[in-house]
Amino acid sequence: MATKHAPVCIALGSNLGDRAEHIVRALIKIAEIPKTRLLRRSRVIETAPVGPEAQGSYLNAAAILRTALAPRDLLDHLLRIEREAGRVRDPANRWGPRELDLDVLLYADRVISEPDLTIPHPRMHERAFVLAPLAEIEPNAMHPQLNKTAAQLLAELRQNE
Repeated sequence: MATKHAPVCIALGSNLGDRAEHIVRALIKIAEIPKTRLLRRSRVIETAPVGPEAQGSYLNAAAILRTALAPRDLLDHLLRIEREAGRVRDPANRWGPRELDLDVLLYADRVISEPDLTIPHPRMHERAFVLAPLAEIEPNAMHPQLNKTAAQLLAELRQNE
């Protein structure tokens, strides 16, 4: 069940094709999701890829939404947007290049552990390319398990680099 007009933090990334166009189109389509409002988006940053496979640099961004959709319903919309951009999810190549990657980072203060849906995102606190855009637009976004804000998590990550 959705929290009425729950705040949601989303990460966006692309490293195949017209990366900037994929991000822009995704933001437009996110703004069109029913019962959902796009409130803010970060600047787009370029980052090195994560994972074992040689691949091109990513463009990454974050967005803040308000939605009346349940987390699973919102995820279904995001996966559809990925597919429309050409993304084919391959479980055997989890860290491979992709036209578009959309991840739900935080959904209000919810903690969810279901097949194919984990909120908060299980690795967000380990990734500057996720935390930097998020902290830019919502520095006080609270990780409900770690009880730290996006800004605090980013500062800790940078301190440990």
